[in-house]
Amino acid sequence: MAESIKDKVAIVGMGCTRFGELWDKSASDLVIDATYEAFEDAGVGPEDIEACWIGTAGESSGMAGLGASAPLRLQYKPVSRVENMCATGSDALRNACYAVAAKVYDIVLVVGVEKLKDSGQSGLGVGGGIAAANVAPNTTPPGMFAMMATKYFARYGLSPEEGKTMLAKVVVKSHYNGSLNPKAHFLRAISLEQVLNAPIIAWPLGLFDCCGVSDGGAAAIVVPAQDAQRFRTDPVFIKALQICVGPAAGIVVTDYDYTHVEETWRAGLAAYAEAGIESPRREISMAEVHDCFSITEAVVIEDLQFSPRGRVKEDIDAGAFTLEGELPVQPDGGLKCFGHPIGASGLRMMYEVYKQLQGKAGPRQIKNPQLGLTHNMGGQPPSCTVSCVIAGL
Repeated sequence: MAESIKDKVAIVGMGCTRFGELWDKSASDLVIDATYEAFEDAGVGPEDIEACWIGTAGESSGMAGLGASAPLRLQYKPVSRVENMCATGSDALRNACYAVAAKVYDIVLVVGVEKLKDSGQSGLGVGGGIAAANVAPNTTPPGMFAMMATKYFARYGLSPEEGKTMLAKVVVKSHYNGSLNPKAHFLRAISLEQVLNAPIIAWPLGLFDCCGVSDGGAAAIVVPAQDAQRFRTDPVFIKALQICVGPAAGIVVTDYDYTHVEETWRAGLAAYAEAGIESPRREISMAEVHDCFSITEAVVIEDLQFSPRGRVKEDIDAGAFTLEGELPVQPDGGLKCFGHPIGASGLRMMYEVYKQLQGKAGPRQIKNPQLGLTHNMGGQPPSCTVSCVIAGL
């Protein structure tokens, strides 16, 4: 009979580089920097690693397991490369955790890395590589998420000014949090007026409503739960690992509403069931969600049941998702401020959950966290790959 992953594996070490325009770093440098921070954190070395999973989405960061084994000089160990759009880092963690839970390995390494700035990529391209029976139009991510924003405004009766202000508050919150994080890509808080007056990319999304293109790496050491105390007194335990991939239905049907992402809704339901969570708003202490655009964060908050449908504006206005709020979202700044090197983002999110649960997040530390959730979304609103991971003490 199938069993849950809940409390079967633990993270006992993590590392994360600074994210940003790291022209003086190669992908190998980022792998080394993130992994050796994780090694030191866990009290292990490369000789202790029995297997490795590396998550990377682009050719510039390596197309095989050698992307990890070569820079780390791993000695003839099994290394698997994982790619699953923006859920790549989280899926690498998922694969590694399942291998440990299956009692195949006792100490494994997970690495996520992306070197986008040297690739010449200035933003996400047209289309997205989604198989859709050759009937889907070419689209840009800003255009698709702008469509989500305008549809959300219309469905829930927000004027353009009200809608843009709601989204601007999402951005201001994330930039404030990121300004407290020395590893974030952008280190400056910004004002509501700056966001509202920024150049438009795809109305209503302005420059500050869109996440940047970043370089970065993150890493984790995973062991069986029963062994965790051998490595540290404050391990973090995996409670749920869910991936939900849709059938690309939203792009070929006429009734998709553009105000929710079905894959996020279903991934959340599955993760809550696996973790034994009945009231997400009350039981989840913090969340790192896939805010590729400001509207994405707002909709994800509703899809994950942190706010009722159509009511996220009320919670944003009330400060519910700030560091001092009822359920902090993006305490490290999120994709919007921390950055989005695709293969590393899911593990970067878990790095923040890990540090927050241990009480080691410095000036952005939230009060008494018990459970943290990470959410990645690859693709566009009508057709996505979504991960939802829950970890706790």
